[in-house]
Amino acid sequence: MKRIREHIIKAVEPGSIAEELELAPGDVLVSVNGQPVGDVLDYHYLINEEYLELLVRRADGEEWELEIEKEYEEDLGIEFENGLMDDYRSCSNKCIFCFIDQLPKGMRETLYFKDDDSRLSFLQGNYVTLTNMGDEDVERIITYRLEPVNISFHTMNPELRCRMLQNRFAGDALKKAERFYEAGIRMNGQIVLCKGINDGGELEASIRELSRYLPYLQSVSVVPVGLTDHREGLYPLEPFTREDAGEVLDLIHGWQEKLYREQGTHFIHAGDEWYLMAGRELPEAENYDGYLQLENGVGMVRLFREETEEALREYQKAQAGTAAVAGGQGSAGTGRKVTIATGMLAAPILREAADEISAACPGVEIQVIPVENRFFGEQITVAGLLTGQDIKEQLSGRELGEELLLTENMFRDGEEVFLDDMTAEELSGALQVPVTIVKSDGKAFLMAVLGLKEEDLKAAGTACRAKQPYECP
Repeated sequence: MKRIREHIIKAVEPGSIAEELELAPGDVLVSVNGQPVGDVLDYHYLINEEYLELLVRRADGEEWELEIEKEYEEDLGIEFENGLMDDYRSCSNKCIFCFIDQLPKGMRETLYFKDDDSRLSFLQGNYVTLTNMGDEDVERIITYRLEPVNISFHTMNPELRCRMLQNRFAGDALKKAERFYEAGIRMNGQIVLCKGINDGGELEASIRELSRYLPYLQSVSVVPVGLTDHREGLYPLEPFTREDAGEVLDLIHGWQEKLYREQGTHFIHAGDEWYLMAGRELPEAENYDGYLQLENGVGMVRLFREETEEALREYQKAQAGTAAVAGGQGSAGTGRKVTIATGMLAAPILREAADEISAACPGVEIQVIPVENRFFGEQITVAGLLTGQDIKEQLSGRELGEELLLTENMFRDGEEVFLDDMTAEELSGALQVPVTIVKSDGKAFLMAVLGLKEEDLKAAGTACRAKQPYECP
């Protein structure tokens, strides 16, 4: 007899069905409608129904049989201790560009784990190579309609893909994307571009082949390979130059024009890093087709600019409202000085935004300090891979003002810990300045710079409308 897998509840969402049922952390889900729950895919499929019978074992050992009537696809509001509700699957590839292979020794063990799990594609948006996905996994995704599936293609040349992933099954694995296409499963793709390997003619051939999967393959991003200083014994890869970046953009833009004309979508997108590397202006917002590839750094700069400009306009309206109510000039942040530390790549973007804010808010001084990545190497320029020790060393002894602002992507998800295990609190103590972690959007950036909260804007607008409802900006 097959053992029924049990799943321990970690948290219950307030106001959810699970809370109404008085489920609590420590309770164990044994089965749904009499069926064992193998993993998170089974769970989401099984709980979609309008009528459910749950078998739950309480922390004290008592078993409850619960009957539930709900809306179709309505969630129960349960978070499990194991997000996958099963063992995590490790990657079977030995990609020539793998970033994890380029990590220095001595970091925390979890950073060296390579996942290639289709369930994480559904749960967290992770990209998978398809090499670790069996026929049963493919069928479950199709049956359960678990979409979009995010796929790391890298190349559509089967032989080249085998060489790049160093897996003899990597070429045949591409056939699974064909099955998703035939079943109408939505997909997103990515290509990690390696100089002299899958660029140039190979990239063009891959784009041509991938465009056959439209409209179910919604978008494909092209990002440059990340190269650290810790590549001893690894495949010899070269960094892209400014000229290389321009050639990549020309190729991608040519395909965007063609596909937009023929299909109404730009489809293939270049990571922001290509534009910054080439010294070119980023595309307008409409070119990003709804920002489907933000997690791959596609459109983040354009979206940040738009969000910041919109937030600044909102702030200026609130300030005008405050002035109208008070009968004088509104002001906020006067005399405030803050420092923003970021990666070399984002520094010019944040400096530009800081200058706009300072111009609109006299008396606010914003210092943007680019931090060189000495831990991984100067080729790594993104803020998300900065370590606490690099920030500490390069900011020590400098006048940082009232606060040091850092974006949340520098920290472990849900925690205030850098990649090198230094905490935000430890950095704050070392630099003798409060450290504020800021969400990676324009409005949060503006509010943090000015030392304001959302309610400050709402209060100003409400006061203005109450006094001068027809004149408030």
